[in-house]
Amino acid sequence: MKRSKALFAASKKVLVGGVDSPVRAFRAVGGDPVFMRSGKGAHLTDADGKSYVDFVLSWGPMILGHAHPAVVRAAEGALRKGSSFGAPTEEELRLAEAVREALPSMERLRFTSSGTEAVMSALRVARAFTGRELVIKFVGGYHGHVDSLLVAAGSGATTLGRPDSDGVPAAWAKTTLCLPYNDVAAAQKAFREHGRRIAAVIVEPVAANMGVVAPEPPFLEALRELTRKNKSLLIFDEVITGFRFFYGGAQTGMRITPDLTTLGKIVGGGFPVGCYGGRKEIMDLVAPLGPVYQAGTLSGNPVAMAAGLATLQVLKKDKPYARMAEMARVIVTELRGMARFKGLPVQVNHVASMFTVFFTETPVRDFATAKTSDTRMYGRFFHALLERGVYFPPAQFEAAMLSAAHSKLDLERTLEAAARALRRL
Repeated sequence: MKRSKALFAASKKVLVGGVDSPVRAFRAVGGDPVFMRSGKGAHLTDADGKSYVDFVLSWGPMILGHAHPAVVRAAEGALRKGSSFGAPTEEELRLAEAVREALPSMERLRFTSSGTEAVMSALRVARAFTGRELVIKFVGGYHGHVDSLLVAAGSGATTLGRPDSDGVPAAWAKTTLCLPYNDVAAAQKAFREHGRRIAAVIVEPVAANMGVVAPEPPFLEALRELTRKNKSLLIFDEVITGFRFFYGGAQTGMRITPDLTTLGKIVGGGFPVGCYGGRKEIMDLVAPLGPVYQAGTLSGNPVAMAAGLATLQVLKKDKPYARMAEMARVIVTELRGMARFKGLPVQVNHVASMFTVFFTETPVRDFATAKTSDTRMYGRFFHALLERGVYFPPAQFEAAMLSAAHSKLDLERTLEAAARALRRL
């Protein structure tokens, strides 16, 4: 990886930490990051020409694989007509119609350029609609680098948050209540104590930023009932889960209707796109119809809209979800078996086409149990896979993902690499 090392050394002289997003720096797993040169299908090629089976997929959006022909054609065609207008286009209308058709709960929606923007805007609308300030989030859930959500839990289960990042005013952190994921009792207690002040509950319907953690019945159902009863809003953050498990969101399969939904990743087809939307009466508060201000010069960018629409069209036509889920099931089953054979303490959490390997004997159901994982062992596992041409997330608390482009040969290569990697632990 001589070229990658040289590029990283040069990058550190001009980019903060040598990267544009912290997880890319490999600090969670040790060593220097790999600089990627190109991607095709389920594979990446690094700056030194080495090929990898990719399970990061740009952290989710490349569900069709890299450089899918239909997406490339759509983006190139849009680019030839102009890269940005700062004006309405037919492309954003068509993508909005496709999103609403797939997610009927999003009666009205607004595109942004990132998931963080979508979440920030959804919270602003929720506070305006309810006239309240407090928001409930769940420990280990990540909803972008929104100031009021970069908070850690206080000393009690329902105490107000404290800043989890320098530069976040304590007063802003105190607008957030942090609760354990999958803890219905904690949510009930929070509403008993603060119900009249709670504007919204924001939750990943399947947690993917503490590693993959599935919601346990009746967790999401209880949140829906509590918010409805207390006239608060339920926000599903489907930036990762949107269009990953089903054509639509996790809410499609779970049959739980949130008041607001945030989307990103897949909806952009590999381009920077976010989206938020919900009931008409809520979204009509957004300017220019209402008093909630939100804007963006690149929102609804025609190239990004074309790529996103092409992605959704392929997903709707090809229906790759069952195949992706089956491939993930095979990998997860084999990894569990290999670990048992070696006597290693491993939990492999799995929902459809996402999974996470935790090196712990403790079943992982929330962030507290996720933190029992041996992150150093995960780092060794990651690098052993990387040496053998398999690219897993360079951080313990992220999700590995399958794409429609992964093949049986890719799975065989991955499992062979995993077997050798586990033998080294």
